[in-house]
Formats: sequence, structure tokens, C-alpha cells
Amino acid sequence: MSDFEIKCKCQSETPIADHLPEKPSSALWISVTILSLCVWVLLYSQLVPFSKWIVAQLPIEQTGHLYEALTFFFYDTPKVLLLLTLVIFLMGIIRSFFSPERTRALLAGKNEGIGNVAAACLGIVTPFCSCSAVPLFIGFVSAGVPLGVTFSFLIAAPMVNEIALVLLFGLVGWKIALAYLIFGLGISIVAGWVIGRFHLEGWLEDWVRNARVADVTLPTAKTAIIDRIKEGLTAVREIVGKIWLWMIAGIAAGAFIHGYVPAELLASIMGKDTWWSVPASVLVGIPMYSNAAGIIPIVEALIGKGAVLGTVLAFMMSVIALSLPEAIILRKVLSLKLIVVYFSVVGCGILAVGYLFNMIFG
Repeated sequence: MSDFEIKCKCQSETPIADHLPEKPSSALWISVTILSLCVWVLLYSQLVPFSKWIVAQLPIEQTGHLYEALTFFFYDTPKVLLLLTLVIFLMGIIRSFFSPERTRALLAGKNEGIGNVAAACLGIVTPFCSCSAVPLFIGFVSAGVPLGVTFSFLIAAPMVNEIALVLLFGLVGWKIALAYLIFGLGISIVAGWVIGRFHLEGWLEDWVRNARVADVTLPTAKTAIIDRIKEGLTAVREIVGKIWLWMIAGIAAGAFIHGYVPAELLASIMGKDTWWSVPASVLVGIPMYSNAAGIIPIVEALIGKGAVLGTVLAFMMSVIALSLPEAIILRKVLSLKLIVVYFSVVGCGILAVGYLFNMIFG
């Protein structure tokens, strides 16, 4: 056999995998992530000078209503975008530990009480909103999760999620964010427990009651750190891509309120001396539909103009947790009677939180 033939044979016997490029190491992914976080901190620290600089370049007077509105807009837009990107990335990594199957398995068989608490806490860190309410509801009920526990999860997931908490923390302070977390969880736990006490399983649609699923088989393979970082990046791309328009619309509305709506007007309508402002804000919020990224900039502007905190947060909770579009979606699995009970129980909780907030922070 010639030297050329031996060389060709050796090359043909070399594994194909040896010729493939190596995958990036975990150390490289972690290093790039840390560097990106440092860049995030640098950008966040320059928000105030950036907003002042960009408004100074515009051909407008540097005083007055338009100036105040544009300053609010160009400061809040990058701030909210940066906060959203960071928290969604971090929660995307955390959510890689909580698939829908794992969440359902964690809640299945839980007794009411402990189950309500567990469901509400899982609602904070799991990637679900009102748009996914129907498949989740069916999956939970058919897996044996009690009805009240399921409702605790469905209330907490859209209302007390990480986006709402981080934006509240960044825009109006940690005290309000913490109070919102405590009272939001309280509504989710108590409302779910109350609904469970009524034993209203008979008010589900027949096909939902009869649905049954097989036992959940959880994957045993461990997820690599690279895959968890990729989950975070995927969450940023998907979630920010879906809500950026709501965010811009909410900031624009907040900028208009900040620049043009007189503080005296808001104080007279949503101030502490108007007892009817809390139920009125809930009724106004129900027909609307938005997420936390769209409504919290409006909350910031309303509070800055003198609106009392409990009234504003009652409005926010009703928009996120009691929207009319969500009721239309849930009608596929719930009877009208059960939807009325759900809205009534949660609505009473929101009213109580609104008045309590006004008493504490008024």
C-alpha cells in the first residue's frame, strides 16, 4: 500500500466530530454575560444626562408643558427598557427550572391553604399571563389541582409578576413595590381560598371537568448553564418583542399626564378626600387591557401629580387582573356564574387593598 493510500485511509477513519468546531465554553458564556451586565450598569447610570441632552437638542423651549412631557418620555423609555431587559433575562434563567409540566406537578395534590400559598408564589416566577390562561387552566384542573389553588395561580401570574415588581421598584421605590408584592400575594391567596371554599367545580364547562391527563413525567437530564443563559436571551427576545409597543404607549400616556394634566385636577378626582375614587378606578380599569410594562409608567405619572397611592394601584390591579379580554378568554372554560364569582371575589380584594393603601400611605 502506497503512502498516499495510507494517508487517505487514515483521514477517512478520523471521526467526523473531530473536524467540527468546538462549542463555546461555559466560561466564555459566563464572561460575556458578566461583561454585558457591566455595560447595563453603565448605561443605566447615564439615563438622567442622556434624557437632558436629547431634549436639549430639540427645537423647543426648555421650559413648559412640552418640555416636561418630553423629558419624562426620554428618561422613562430607556429606563423601562433597560429594567425590562435585565429582569426578563434573569427570570428567563430562573424559569428554565419551572416548565409548565413541573409547575403542574408541584401543584397537583396540594391541599388548599398550603396549595394556595404555593400557587401564588409560583405565579410570580413562572412565564404565564392571561393569554395562556385557558391551556393552563385545563392542564391544572385535569391534573387534579384544586380549583381554588388554580385560581390563586391565575390571579398571581399576571398581577404579581417580576415585571410589575421591578418596574415599581425602579420607578416609584422599594417600599411601594414591597407593599404591592405583599398585598398582591394576599389577594391571590385569599381569593383562591375563598373560591375553593365555595366548591364550584360544577360550574366548570363539562368538557373541562371530564378532561384527564396522564401523570407528568419530568425530565431527569440536567440543563447546562449555557442552555439556561440561552433561555434568558430567548425570553428577552420574545417578551420584549411582544410588549414594547404597550410600553411605549404607556410611557407616552404617562408623559402626557406628567406634562399637561394639572395636579389639582387629579388630586380632586383621585385624592384621599374622594371616597368613591377607589371603586371608580376599578370600574374604569376593567374594560381596559394592558400589561405591567404599559400601565406602570401611567401609575408613576399619576402618583407624581398627586393621585393617592391606593386608588392608583387599585386601578393598576384591575387593568392587569380583571380585564374584560381575560374574561372573554376564560369563558371557554368557565361558566358565566363562575366568572362573576371570580371577578367579584378578586374585585373585593382589590377594593380592600386600595382603601388600605390609602389609609397607610395617604
